[in-house]
Amino acid sequence: MQYLSALRERLLQEKQQIEQRLKQNDHFGLTRTSAHDSVGELSNYDNHPADSGTELYEREKDIALNEHTERELHDIELALQAMENGTYGVCQVCGKSIPWERLEAIPTTTFCKEHSTDQVVSQHRPIEESVLSPPFGEFVVHDDAETFDAEDSWQKVARFGTSETPSDLQEDTVHYDRMYIDAEEQIGYVEPFETFAATDLYGTGITVYPNIVHEQYEQMLDDEQPEFDSFEAILGK
Repeated sequence: MQYLSALRERLLQEKQQIEQRLKQNDHFGLTRTSAHDSVGELSNYDNHPADSGTELYEREKDIALNEHTERELHDIELALQAMENGTYGVCQVCGKSIPWERLEAIPTTTFCKEHSTDQVVSQHRPIEESVLSPPFGEFVVHDDAETFDAEDSWQKVARFGTSETPSDLQEDTVHYDRMYIDAEEQIGYVEPFETFAATDLYGTGITVYPNIVHEQYEQMLDDEQPEFDSFEAILGK
């Protein structure tokens, strides 16, 4: 009985908080006649389409929040009514007692776990995605594709930094700014030496600019062609 009183007090407090919140925000502004009314606009004629889109999004969000909050209030009222009727803690479907641990976690429930109405998590995606083809509709990694796909899009963004650390990746990672899938992939060039070797406008005056790829290339030369001391030696410099 003590546990039931504690849950009743908890439900009453939650009900009061929700009712007060809905009153203060006018049910998330939905008591007004239109979205324009909530922002002081009389007409949509001179508004930028992006501004109108923002207002529409905010209105849709308010509707969803209001529906969610009102459902919370409805569930609380049903639970309090069940307490008055003496049916609280008993599943509406099978008539078995609902474990105390479940009631403590979800005091508004009137179903046991097996007969809960929220058994399935929706996997439905927005209808707009059905008309989009990869790479926009899904994340696709193409090993041999030459087109700019979803993997390339991710690499473009990941170069600015991710939350991953070297231990999160399977391959060896030298720098924190190269911690993304296929970071070693060549972009904008065919051979590695193209990233550090340059010439003038007429193809003369070969210059080598030291960088990471240059260091790796030098190491490769040491392993495969020990007769050359450096890339400059190959060029005859």
